[in-house]
Amino acid sequence: MQQPYQAARPDAGNLTQRLLYGAGIFGGTLFAINIVFNRETREDGGMPQFERSYLNETFLHTGLGIGIIGIAARALHQSGWSYKLMATNPWAVIGISLAASIGTMYGTLATSPKNYVQKYALWTGFNAVQAAVLAPLLFMQPALLARAGLYTLGMMGSIAFVGATAKQEKYLYLGGPLLAGVAIVAISGFAPLILPATATRTLLWSEGIWLYGGLAVFGGFTLYDVQKVLHNARLAQRGLIPRDAVNESISLELDFLNIFIRMVQILGMRNNNRK
Repeated sequence: MQQPYQAARPDAGNLTQRLLYGAGIFGGTLFAINIVFNRETREDGGMPQFERSYLNETFLHTGLGIGIIGIAARALHQSGWSYKLMATNPWAVIGISLAASIGTMYGTLATSPKNYVQKYALWTGFNAVQAAVLAPLLFMQPALLARAGLYTLGMMGSIAFVGATAKQEKYLYLGGPLLAGVAIVAISGFAPLILPATATRTLLWSEGIWLYGGLAVFGGFTLYDVQKVLHNARLAQRGLIPRDAVNESISLELDFLNIFIRMVQILGMRNNNRK
């Protein structure tokens, strides 16, 4: 009976160490980002209740959407969908997934929140499409996926805190530059499908842009999107636009997924380098 107890102790210690390490990263990231980007805080005495309520409702829908994606991806993966998807022509996958994602996304955005049955059906369809595309990630180790999820939550949580407490509309100007940045990141992502395998240096550069440039761009989008949610909350409070947390959550879901995918790839590369 003594041997199992001794074998379990290093695992428990390793888990505690990882949790402390993750907490340290989150705290350090929050402190650093707050110091660098949040020197000018709100001048209205804090976040009003209607903004807080709208932001919390948006975060709730974001979490529900990510949960739907995770559950659906697992179900699809267990049904053998991932094998079929990986055997399909990559250009066909890109074309069909883009068409389905854009169609369900704009359908959701265009539907009035009063028509909640159609809106939630389209929103669920949008999440299902994301799950179908991301299902092959479940070939990765569960521990790696869990770490990537925790790091993504830490990064987005830190940036969202800055966006929520910063001066009103301070970062809304980032929309244009971020769209230019995401275009560059998207183009770099197509490099492996276009360039020959012999173009090693170019492929390494494009991979770095896609990974680390993508982290920077979608981190910036998180900051922008949180401030946009608060801006829209003020417009909704004045009756200028309808209150629609579903629409707001779509942008944050896409931020989460893009950061998460890159976290998975970075952690996977680190594990391969250790072998």
